[in-house]
Amino acid sequence: MQGHRFTQFVPEENQEGANFDKLFNILQQLLTITGGEVSEALHWLNNLDNQYNLTDENYGMGDFIEDLKKKGFLKEEEGSGKLIMTAKTEISIRKSALEEVFGKLKRHRSGNHHSKYSGQGEEASTDMRTYQFGDPLENISLTESIRNAQINHGIGDFMLLENDLEIRESEFKAQTSTVLMIDISHSMILYGEDRITPAKKVAMALSELITTRYPKDTLDIIVFGNDAWQIQIKDLPYLQVGPYHTNTIAGLELAMDILRRRKNQNKQIFMITDGKPTCMKVGIQYYKNSFGLDKKILNKTLRLAVQCRRLKIPITTFMIASDSYLQEFVRDFTEANQGKAYYSNLQDLGSFIFEDFQRNRKKRV
Repeated sequence: MQGHRFTQFVPEENQEGANFDKLFNILQQLLTITGGEVSEALHWLNNLDNQYNLTDENYGMGDFIEDLKKKGFLKEEEGSGKLIMTAKTEISIRKSALEEVFGKLKRHRSGNHHSKYSGQGEEASTDMRTYQFGDPLENISLTESIRNAQINHGIGDFMLLENDLEIRESEFKAQTSTVLMIDISHSMILYGEDRITPAKKVAMALSELITTRYPKDTLDIIVFGNDAWQIQIKDLPYLQVGPYHTNTIAGLELAMDILRRRKNQNKQIFMITDGKPTCMKVGIQYYKNSFGLDKKILNKTLRLAVQCRRLKIPITTFMIASDSYLQEFVRDFTEANQGKAYYSNLQDLGSFIFEDFQRNRKKRV
């Protein structure tokens, strides 16, 4: 019989492809920092190239830009000719953020995450039970049922009765509705520290995680400054800080309104902020006070925290600033809601949010 002999295959190194991947990884980071401004990101990339020799004679920056167009990552805006990102780039940035923020998760855990309850779920477990009227036929374990029939009735005349049937239990998958609130007040870029970029990366990673692994969950994203408004997942790379105060009240009211319309049992709010509430709307006017904790604003904020608690909506606050005078507000806010708070640095923000997301998904309220 003639066989096949296999030998080791070592593919030739594709230097052009390697250079593209390296440059594209850097460009995705720069696009996140610049809020999706392609021209500014490419300008920064050119400066990095001049300083660190990212390209060579075989593959230059012009080749890279042409490849971005050919591969569908960039396109020219109609009318102006300005280079802009495509939907393909937005998806790639979200996937990159997921890998960066939750990389350790992907190495240690896989699959969906389940609650401790069993029921009429979608994924089979190892537990077995006797058939009950109304059980789906696809959950019947044929092997176990036939074995029971042979034991109960012998193998001469095969007979399968209802009492012989066994059902393979399925695990109940908790569904969760999450609202992520992101502070875009001016303080998120003050004092030489870029706090908005890590917040955007975490939001993109969380959105990619939920849409790909938990498609029945819902994630709504709110940004809040002087006002609060909802944004789409595709808008996250373009998110920028504005000349705003911090209207936490508007953000909480919008989050509660969104969750009120969700039918899932599990509901939660994640709030990423670096400061205290300094603004609220009274009629059509803005009431503002940036000097310390204003009692009028504080009391309204705490009342909303209590209201969320009564609606069984836990609020987890991620304070990405360590100023001691903010701790009193966060402590009072968390106590009013019976939620949780983390004084997180920017490096640990992603891991904290993910752990809480996983933990809260397993609850049934």
